[in-house]
Amino acid sequence: MPQVQERNAVDRYFRISERGSTLAREVRGGFATFFTMAYILVLNPIILGSAEDKFGHQLSGPALVTSTALVAAVMTAIMGLGGNLPLALAAGLGLNAVVAYQLAPLMSWPDAMGLVVIEGIVICVLVVTGLREAVMHAIPQQLKQAISVGIGLFIAFIGFIDAGFATRIPGETGAVPVQLGATGQLTGWPVLVFCLGVLLTISLLARKVRGAILISIVTMTVVAIVIDAIAKIDPLDWGLTVPDVPGSVIAAPDFGLVGDFSLFGAFGQVGAVTLVLLVFTLLLSDFFDTMGTVVGVANEAGLLDENGDVPNLGRVLLIDGAAAVAGGVASASSATAYIESAAGVGEGARTGFASLVTGGLFALALFFTPLATVVPAQAAAPALVVVGFLLMTQVRHIDWLRYEIAIPAFLTIAVMPFTYSITNGIGAGFIAYVVLKTVLGKAREIHWLLWSTTALFVVYFAIDPIEQLLGVR
Repeated sequence: MPQVQERNAVDRYFRISERGSTLAREVRGGFATFFTMAYILVLNPIILGSAEDKFGHQLSGPALVTSTALVAAVMTAIMGLGGNLPLALAAGLGLNAVVAYQLAPLMSWPDAMGLVVIEGIVICVLVVTGLREAVMHAIPQQLKQAISVGIGLFIAFIGFIDAGFATRIPGETGAVPVQLGATGQLTGWPVLVFCLGVLLTISLLARKVRGAILISIVTMTVVAIVIDAIAKIDPLDWGLTVPDVPGSVIAAPDFGLVGDFSLFGAFGQVGAVTLVLLVFTLLLSDFFDTMGTVVGVANEAGLLDENGDVPNLGRVLLIDGAAAVAGGVASASSATAYIESAAGVGEGARTGFASLVTGGLFALALFFTPLATVVPAQAAAPALVVVGFLLMTQVRHIDWLRYEIAIPAFLTIAVMPFTYSITNGIGAGFIAYVVLKTVLGKAREIHWLLWSTTALFVVYFAIDPIEQLLGVR
């Protein structure tokens, strides 16, 4: 009897039954999300660890792994408990590149991480004042749908690139920017694993098999391990993660970077204008990447209300802002919501309980990092491709006969994958929407917050000539 009451309490708190889910689906969803974003435990230390600060110092690799896992574990669990959305958080790709290659060369690592903390605090202030939530409410519903579709294409493209199914063409000008495989055709066992994974996932999905995405990830990981053991594949062919059974599954965490930040140290290293522009770049990317991710994941989960609004939005955005602060405090770079959370939604997750599962797995990764990084991209990437399809289905809600909404929607959808950025897609859509409404004599229909946000995007896209005019460079 006590067990029944406990299950009912969990169900009531997370509203699992109310949202048409089950505990089993939430668990599967939590696992699926973790496996599709576990690469950050490898990639974030590589990006941050490969850069040097102004004084030639580099961050410790093992400590970066610990900080990355710690922030992801804590903030994802908090999102589950406080935001009740199947949304995972970790160090943001793109944001960590800004920290590594724009901030660090101008100052020390603690100073750079202090700027990340400041950026997170500013976001929290915007949330508390209601401005961040108001901006999201000011976006037309069909543009929100376009954001979801654009994200679908974006994460599918990520899946193709991560798996090596599509690659950038190195050292050629005038050629197409990407090609099939590494040489213009599919070669190697790892790509075969990806292709088989896509076929397996779509077959299971079409047959409505429960756990389709998770079954595919686990199955193809086992296949990859077997193939790697038999064929003796060059580790470089697998990319960041080699599917090899580790000699030891336990690794002691290194908390050496936690708390190693200087809140105002950067102010003595660079000028005020440079500081403002650097924080602005971080802020805008974090602000709108999160907005697109939250809308896209909630939309796919069927959680948007009749006005297209996300449940518990204020708390969700505040937790995301706090994640940016936590990322700076732990020297893991700014943490943000991950679009890979859609993999968990595709597996059936609808509540924050899935985030608790994902957060718990990141917590285990603190001690089992070698085991957590066994899943190769080729086994996890098929989930991104399939989830991209699921998000793409939202395109049916856009009125393609109304150019004033159809063209901004198209630009939003197209620019995201073509520029590898959620923020760029949203910015292109906003600018086009404001321009078209204005030339059609409907400027009064535009919310003042959308005007303000569009002006910020104009500055964002024109940041290079602005810096040159101001003599920042």
